[in-house]
Amino acid sequence: MARLTVDHEHDAATLDRLLAPRDDVVAERRVDGGGTLDGGDPGGGGADPAPDGDRGVVARFALAHGPFARYERTVEVGGGRITERFDYSLPPGTWPFLVNLPIRLALRRPPRGGRLPWWYPPQRPDARAATVLGLLATLSLVVGYHGTLLTQTMTFAADEFGADTAAQGDAFAAVRLGGILAVALGAAADRRGRRRILTLALLVSAAATVAGAFAPNLAALAATQTVNRGAWAASSIMLGVIAAEEMPAGARAYAVSLLSMTGALGAGVALWLLPLADLGPRTWRLLYLLPLLFVPVILRFGRLVPESRRFVRPHRDLPLTGHRGRLALLVGATFLLNVFTAPESQFRNEFLRDDRGMSAAMISLFVVVTTTPGSIGIVVGGRLADVRGRRVVAATAVSVGAVLLAASFATAGGAMWATALVGGIFLGALVPSYGTYSAELFPTSLRGRVGGITSMCAMAGSVTGLVAAGRLRDAVGSFGTTMGILVAAPLAMALVVLLLFPETARRELEDLNPEDRTGATGTAHPGDAGTPTPPPSVAAG
Repeated sequence: MARLTVDHEHDAATLDRLLAPRDDVVAERRVDGGGTLDGGDPGGGGADPAPDGDRGVVARFALAHGPFARYERTVEVGGGRITERFDYSLPPGTWPFLVNLPIRLALRRPPRGGRLPWWYPPQRPDARAATVLGLLATLSLVVGYHGTLLTQTMTFAADEFGADTAAQGDAFAAVRLGGILAVALGAAADRRGRRRILTLALLVSAAATVAGAFAPNLAALAATQTVNRGAWAASSIMLGVIAAEEMPAGARAYAVSLLSMTGALGAGVALWLLPLADLGPRTWRLLYLLPLLFVPVILRFGRLVPESRRFVRPHRDLPLTGHRGRLALLVGATFLLNVFTAPESQFRNEFLRDDRGMSAAMISLFVVVTTTPGSIGIVVGGRLADVRGRRVVAATAVSVGAVLLAASFATAGGAMWATALVGGIFLGALVPSYGTYSAELFPTSLRGRVGGITSMCAMAGSVTGLVAAGRLRDAVGSFGTTMGILVAAPLAMALVVLLLFPETARRELEDLNPEDRTGATGTAHPGDAGTPTPPPSVAAG
């Protein structure tokens, strides 16, 4: 258990402030002077201040709500000083090497007016939500690596296999057929549970990627990556669904932004290793062997993630009838988005290598420099989406971001770097503001299935965009003109989101989907029957 001691000058105003239960990063309840971490009278008064020279406990506070496994604060007076002492421990899985320092600073210097720090969720989570989010963030690293590998290595694989731009576009398009697997796994998650499908999908993704290291031609590589793409999509869906079903209503976009950040870190691993592709015509294959190291991580952390509370809670088995309007909006907007984003990302390396003459190391540097600041957009977009609402943030992010990214294909030098960087920041804000809709707009029994359908439609949009981009590039001879044409799709998406989507920020999932309120009288889904229960320390909260 960690301990933090803070000394204050002894004056009446300070003492009055310290004797009030906190309600910021932690909510406290006051207990008697002899109270413990888990007991005491919630409204009990403390002892009178001890006289100078006699140190004694004035008040003791325990955890009422917050992301702590254990927590106690005591206030002592003596020797002309007031001593505030915190004894606490963070729940398991929460990346304490990153979280402990900001938590200590927030405890030492409480935010003014009870406001929450900028880095903290807009709505305070409990210990269980913090644990689940931390575990999902770890698995998101694995998801991020598998999701970007083909994009980063295709140009080098194509060189070995003698494939032109059109062949690459066809391979990228064929890989999207993995969406069928995502639909099947999503539907299975609605019946069997989120956790086991998440683990299965990650293991399948790793196995398919390793198989790609031995591909004899582009068709074989595309076949292995088709399986990877479907499993990768299913694991991404499960991360989002579990987070939505566990996090408080005012922090769902925050959760998506955090998972996106860790996923980007996993994708960054592929970028850091990309210079290996310059060592020889076949060395790109080394990057496909790395997932062997991920298998122990998947097995351990997949076991620790508890089944989501809303899935375990009895809920009704519902058909898609009655939800087709929302589904049409979601899949239509997602299709339009991917018509642009798929070719923008998949052909970026080809553009930099052929049109701008960059080496693998220079491509890696460009992508790192221009995409890393996208984390700013993810963080800011997540907070704005939770505090201000989803629609305006999403529409602004996709329209401005897409226009700037398209412009980066039509410029060179500093303008190319600047437009790609700023466009990436804006498009980053789209991830948390739009990424929550798939789970929010549908009841518990449909979230996995809808996620799979949406993923398949995203892949259909990607296929459309990739095939169109490959053909346009060969026809007009310019990536700038090609992307300038395709940018019309995300601009249309922005209008759909702004004008037709409902606002879901700060609303409970049961308010958005009233069918789940009557779950107790419907068909019960035990959720985790037959699956080992996580250790109490992990599932607590």
